[in-house]
Amino acid sequence: MRPIINANNRKLVSLIALILQTTGIVLLLRYSRTWKAEPYISSTAIVASEFLKGFICLILVWFETDCSFVRLAKKLNDEIYSKPVETFKLTIPSGLYAIQNNLLFIALSYLNAATYQVTYQLKILTTALCCVFMLGKKIDKHQWVSLCMLAIGVAFVTWPSSDEAAKRASTQIQKSWAQQFIGFGAVLSATLTSGFAGVYFEKILKTGPTSVWVRNIQLAIFGTIFGLVIVFLFDARAVMDKGFFQGYSTVVWMVIFLQAIGGLIIAAVIKYADNIVKGFATSLSIILSSVVSYFVLNDFTPSLFFFMGTMLVITATFLYGWEKKVKATSPNEQVRI
Repeated sequence: MRPIINANNRKLVSLIALILQTTGIVLLLRYSRTWKAEPYISSTAIVASEFLKGFICLILVWFETDCSFVRLAKKLNDEIYSKPVETFKLTIPSGLYAIQNNLLFIALSYLNAATYQVTYQLKILTTALCCVFMLGKKIDKHQWVSLCMLAIGVAFVTWPSSDEAAKRASTQIQKSWAQQFIGFGAVLSATLTSGFAGVYFEKILKTGPTSVWVRNIQLAIFGTIFGLVIVFLFDARAVMDKGFFQGYSTVVWMVIFLQAIGGLIIAAVIKYADNIVKGFATSLSIILSSVVSYFVLNDFTPSLFFFMGTMLVITATFLYGWEKKVKATSPNEQVRI
């Protein structure tokens, strides 16, 4: 009985961790980009997050090698340096993740947290499509119905109410329609990069014995490189003027930390639970971010369309995961969401 209890505890811990990380990163990102303080450069935060993720994974691999620096060096040499072809395969997802993370920073600068969180669930649809075309997965008809429900729900969520439109017109700190279009376009682009990069990374993980932590180190290496290139291309002048860590505060470092451990938490959920747990976590994080956005950040006014859309998104998430869980015969046959 004890192993079963331990397994259930791991599932519960990973579920809670994913809910808190998903909700926390959205709200903290929104707060850090909109509060009245010296602004920080989002591209440098991405670099710091990738570096921190790699460092955390390096510590985990060190523990796996019995805390031996010699064995750690040998493992990194065998898995990374001695396999250049396998290592450079990670340039594609790491580059896309770097682009995606910067898109999310842009999106949260122009969208409220609740709208962003629900809209970003379109990554379920893009991931499913990538699984069909890249992995040859077969998706049941009921699952496609749930994906259509998801699209309709997101459309309802982003539909402005008459009260919200009047409020936008009366406030002087309103975001212009062009800015909202940029934010919405950024989050939609992020869903595309998320779907493709996630499925590509999943395919790499399933075609070799390399551990998830080593793969994350490879991702972090290339992610840091791509991130520095983005800093050089778009923010070099700002970095030269005020430094790489300008505007960094406790909240910003919390954002960086949550961003870094996000991939590790997902790995834990997949290891100790399954994708239906991710569905629960995603749905609950939508509700939490909406509530906190309304009561704490005061940047979101829910409408009837939003409630209808949120219920459709939550229902679609559960339906998609439930159908997949019933139809799948092995973990390898499940479609990631």
